Amino acid sequence: MHAPQAPRSGIITRGRTVAIVATFALSSLAAIGLALAVGSVPLDARTIVEALAGRAAGTGADIVRDLRLPRALAAFAVGGLLAASGAVMQVLLRNPLADPYILGISGGAAVAALGTMLAGAAALATPAALGGAIVSTLLVFGLARAGGEHSAWTTTRLLLTGVVVAAGWGALIALMLTLAPDAQVKGMLFWLIGDLSGTTHAVPALAALVVTLVAMSVYARELNLLARGDDVAAALGVAVRRSTLVLGALAALATAAAVTTAGSVGFVGLVVPHALRLAIGNDQRLLLPASALAGGTLLVLADTLARSVAAPVQLPVGVVTSLIGVPAFLVLLTRGRP
Repeated sequence: MHAPQAPRSGIITRGRTVAIVATFALSSLAAIGLALAVGSVPLDARTIVEALAGRAAGTGADIVRDLRLPRALAAFAVGGLLAASGAVMQVLLRNPLADPYILGISGGAAVAALGTMLAGAAALATPAALGGAIVSTLLVFGLARAGGEHSAWTTTRLLLTGVVVAAGWGALIALMLTLAPDAQVKGMLFWLIGDLSGTTHAVPALAALVVTLVAMSVYARELNLLARGDDVAAALGVAVRRSTLVLGALAALATAAAVTTAGSVGFVGLVVPHALRLAIGNDQRLLLPASALAGGTLLVLADTLARSVAAPVQLPVGVVTSLIGVPAFLVLLTRGRP
């Protein structure tokens, strides 16, 4: 397999960009609408509209406003964060198998979150996970430049450092699960797989999605040139070291926000950029917003399925994304280069 290829010139037009983004945006709204309607208590469109408009009260309105809407918006934000981060990481590392977790960010978040659960302070799992993700990010970038002040954050150094740090976090996670009381293991496993059942606030994740996506889009030209290789990008005026650091930090921030909200949801950041690259090309000016919208739509639909397919039992959404992602990725491999 080969790294993502640079976009061909002349492919992207304003009209085509608007049409594609509008299509994905409408799909996202439709997925969120479905998430509000479907569940152990089915709701009709009138109840949903009145609840959203604040004109209704009662059980149905409470379900929409307090349970399903925050969860659907959080799922959309997490899916968008993971897909956009995956698209950036695949270009930066020139590795079609790169995903948002490749730098060990999810491992750091998991160790911190599981540590609070073991300590009996599960209410602090979310802030602890954010702190762990930040520590892991700083650790990876710091170690990747450990060769001296003139050492660069090269893709190879970042990749190797991230793999080693992730392996270390994985060992600590295995140790925690081994030592954890049986009563806590299920909740810990749900968090590791990826779960949105405890989500009550979507604003932080949505804000992180908007900020990181806008910042990544500012660097879309640099990403297009970096896809051609560092030497070509440098010759065309890209500050390779600075751009790599900024984009890597943005991808890490997006991943940290996603993991903090929903745990380690797999395959969204790997499969969605691949599928869109085959469908619409690799121009980051279009691929980044399309990935965010498609990733958000996918996770909203997966979470709706996770909480309704075996209702009243709720499945971890990470199980559903993995069951969807494995065959989808195999199909992508049969269609051409990912």
